[in-house]
Amino acid sequence: MRPTRRDTLALLAAALAGGMPRLARAESPTLAAAAAEAGITFGTSIAGDTLADPAQAALYRREAAIFTVDYALKFGHLRPTEDAFETADADAILAFAGSTPVRGHTLAWNESRPDWLMALSTAEKRKALDRHIDETAAYYAGRLHSWDVVNEPFWPGHGLPGGFRDGPWMEAFGEGYVERAFRRAGAADPHARLVLNEAMAERWDETGAAIRAGLLRLVDRLQDAGAPLDAVGLQGHLLPRYPHDDNGFADFLGELATRRVDIYITELDADDSTFPNDIPARDAAVAARYRDFLAAVLTVPAVKMVITWQLADSASWYEHAAREEDPDATRLPRPLPFDARFAPKPARDAMLGAFGRRRV
Repeated sequence: MRPTRRDTLALLAAALAGGMPRLARAESPTLAAAAAEAGITFGTSIAGDTLADPAQAALYRREAAIFTVDYALKFGHLRPTEDAFETADADAILAFAGSTPVRGHTLAWNESRPDWLMALSTAEKRKALDRHIDETAAYYAGRLHSWDVVNEPFWPGHGLPGGFRDGPWMEAFGEGYVERAFRRAGAADPHARLVLNEAMAERWDETGAAIRAGLLRLVDRLQDAGAPLDAVGLQGHLLPRYPHDDNGFADFLGELATRRVDIYITELDADDSTFPNDIPARDAAVAARYRDFLAAVLTVPAVKMVITWQLADSASWYEHAAREEDPDATRLPRPLPFDARFAPKPARDAMLGAFGRRRV
């Protein structure tokens, strides 16, 4: 049926009232829909303050097919004191998600270390950490798609054998904490997919090489021991100040895939601190990093999921850090597919293009 003149004028008025990008957004697929056509589940991390802004909440609900709980399930947030178990923020996210799957992040991370935990003896740490996994995974059993069971097990700069990251879990159990965490998580929630999540493997330098080698050894060890490992997450915090080789990283993912684990890109964003101040030029440079990185990693059939670490610049951890450093900062980070007013940016177009070109 042809639209009437009144219909046409009404549509034009609506577009002008909201700005022409609204019309473009209505005509383009969502990131979730474009990813699904490529056999990928697309999602974003989400925090409680996201829900406070109706426009932001609507954006996240529209564009994502899965959510990762940003910080509300980390040890220090759930247990600010020894006897606390504060689930309200995470529970609110699950309520908001409704039928949209939610990922838990994270059960065991050496950087989430409240003072009360670090003051415990080794024996007391063991009890507290075991209890944390048992209680937390059991509380959410059957309600989460997956858990990042162990987050960032490696950091060569700490100087430990094998390149492991130091912290309370290492102090309590040694490197065996990784297998222990997977076994306890699997026992407490046999339905959630269990993920080993790592950072900085994308860097093409000595640090990145050590992390990649350690990760392969750890996956082999977990599988040889029969630990319940379903997927490996690579965060994808792209840092242009360090060297990268996207095709080399894709080759690493191919080697990882021979272990018959799924691969998730779990925390994708692009640091723009070394890019031009000019916003169009900066946005173009960020988009190019998304384009090149995804073009490489999406050639690997085992890559099943791509998750950005938040969706709009205003929610980015980079922006929060910039505002904490300088409340009057004018050059705010723009690392994500949507800007602070929730308008799409070139990075979103780059992602749509990468999903559309995937052939596996």
